Amino acid sequence: MDLDLSAFDGPLAQRGIGVIAPFDMALDREVWRWVPAEVSLHLARTPYEPVPVSMEMACLVSNSAHLAAATRDVLHIEPEVVAYLCTSGSFVKGVDYERSLRKTICDAGAPEAVTTSGALAEVLQQLDVHRVSVITPYDADLTGRLRDFLAELDVETLSSEFLGLGNGIWKVSYRTIAERIISADHPDAEAIFVSCTNLATYDLIEPLERALGKPVLTANQLTMWACLRRMALPVVGPGRWLREVS
Repeated sequence: MDLDLSAFDGPLAQRGIGVIAPFDMALDREVWRWVPAEVSLHLARTPYEPVPVSMEMACLVSNSAHLAAATRDVLHIEPEVVAYLCTSGSFVKGVDYERSLRKTICDAGAPEAVTTSGALAEVLQQLDVHRVSVITPYDADLTGRLRDFLAELDVETLSSEFLGLGNGIWKVSYRTIAERIISADHPDAEAIFVSCTNLATYDLIEPLERALGKPVLTANQLTMWACLRRMALPVVGPGRWLREVS
C-alpha cells in the first residue's frame, strides 16, 4: 500500500463552547455561523415544558437546577465557557437573577459562564449606550420585563415593538423582522436590540446597520461575542460596532 501517512495533518485542534438552550431552540445552524472554524459548540437543552412562550415559560427554562444539570451534561467535552443561550430566561427575574444564573453554571463546574442578557449588559456598557429601541417576538408582558431589565442597567427603552408570538418564533421571515426593526427605531436611540435567540437575524445585521447608522444588536450575536471574548478569539460574523469593542 502506497500511502503517505505524514500527509494527514489534523484534525484541527478544537476549542469548545458549551451551550444551554431552551427546549424549543430551533436555530442551532444560525448559532454555528457566529463562531470560527476551530470552535465547536456542544448543545444541551432544558427539559420540555408544555407552555407557550411567556413569562411562565421564561421562568421555567431558567430554573437553576435545570441549568446546573445541563452544564454537567457538557463538561466532559471540556468547554472553555458555558453559555445560557436564552434572552427571556436570563432577563425575566432581573439583573441579580442573571448574575445568579452565571454563578449556578460556574458552581456546576464551568470554567466561565455567559448568559444572553448578561452579554447584552456587557455590550451596552462597552458601547456606552444608554438609550435603545427594542424588538421582541414576545407578548406585551414579557417585553415589558425586558424594559425593566434594561432600566436596572440605567438604559432607557425609547421605543419597542413586539410580535406577540407564543410559538414558532424561528419561522418569522427576515422581511417581517426587518420591517419591525425599522418601525421600532427611534431617532434618539443609540442602538437597537433584537431579543430572542430563536429569532433569525444573522443576514439582517449589516444591511440594517448601514441603513440606520447605529448598532443592531441581536441575541445570538451577543452571546457568541461574549463567549469568544472570554476565549481571546476574534468576533466572527456581522456587526461593525461589536468588532470595534472586541
